[in-house]
Amino acid sequence: MNKNTNGSVPTFLPGIAVLVSFIVWCLPVHGASPEKAAGYEERADVRAFIADLSQREGFDPRDLSRLFASVERQDSILKAIARPAEAKPWYEYRKIFLTPARIEGGAQFYAEHRETLERASKDYGVAPEVIVAIIGVETLYGTRTGKHRVLDALTTLGFDYEPRKKFFRRELEEFLLLSREESLDSPMVKGSYAGAMGIGQFIPSSYRAYAVDFDGDGKRDLWNPVDAIGSVASYFSRHGWRNGEVVTAPASVTGNGHRKLLKKGTKPAIPSESLNKAGVVVEGVDLNGHKVALLEYDSNGEEKEFWIGFHNFYVITRYNRSQLYAMAVHQLSEEIARTVEASEEVAKQ
Repeated sequence: MNKNTNGSVPTFLPGIAVLVSFIVWCLPVHGASPEKAAGYEERADVRAFIADLSQREGFDPRDLSRLFASVERQDSILKAIARPAEAKPWYEYRKIFLTPARIEGGAQFYAEHRETLERASKDYGVAPEVIVAIIGVETLYGTRTGKHRVLDALTTLGFDYEPRKKFFRRELEEFLLLSREESLDSPMVKGSYAGAMGIGQFIPSSYRAYAVDFDGDGKRDLWNPVDAIGSVASYFSRHGWRNGEVVTAPASVTGNGHRKLLKKGTKPAIPSESLNKAGVVVEGVDLNGHKVALLEYDSNGEEKEFWIGFHNFYVITRYNRSQLYAMAVHQLSEEIARTVEASEEVAKQ
């Protein structure tokens, strides 16, 4: 993730007095009860993290020590991250997000925030329904922004989740920097089990890099719908969204020549002329000169769904790398756009 240093507090090296106090603070604590599990602030890896961050970014190590003393390991988070929704087959995953209630909720959110959505679309070149669909998939239009303390989540994952420890430890650092820059009360900030925040569920590094103050009040507040809408549009714009371009197209396959194309992932890398050679047929879309991705989804049965993914589909995966997620966002955006258009037609009658 990119980092945004706008408005950040200048870094500095701590003075001799601070270094001395830090050395004393780092000395082993004798006489602690062996039966009592060490808190995060007592762990050697956390102390090393505090020491490094204090030197590089000018935090007071005593303040960070007190902060980590308040952190509680969340075993429920470790269990949740081991069973993400993206592990479901497509036909089950789709049912979560392509529901009448979520589609209608998207149309209502669109109507309520039409002026802001149209301004964001004009400023950043991102279709309003795509912005709404992201917010709909992420937080059900701001109604489910997360119940976990972000500090607990990122510390638990950064120090006790072995598969992605380095990633989450970096996000913990980003969160502490973000809290200082945006004057957030870090122990009180709540978000997802993975540390994502606000209506658009930005992880800390994305918050720092892509969030915008879209209502002009001097704060980037991602719990505020106006800032959240602008920030989602900003994110897509910075990742290369091309407004008006095709996102996906259905495909059919024959034989097994397509299998090697599936291994190329979601980034468009397949020359259009290679599709026919591999037994992939796409109708109704001009593929001339385009590079595409071939996507496969589990339907409810033995048959598979095949789709062609274009540049904009890949851009959606920059928000969440799952191709299930990207397809759900795209199809939800289409349904929201149709519902909004139908409501406008009724209103004209």
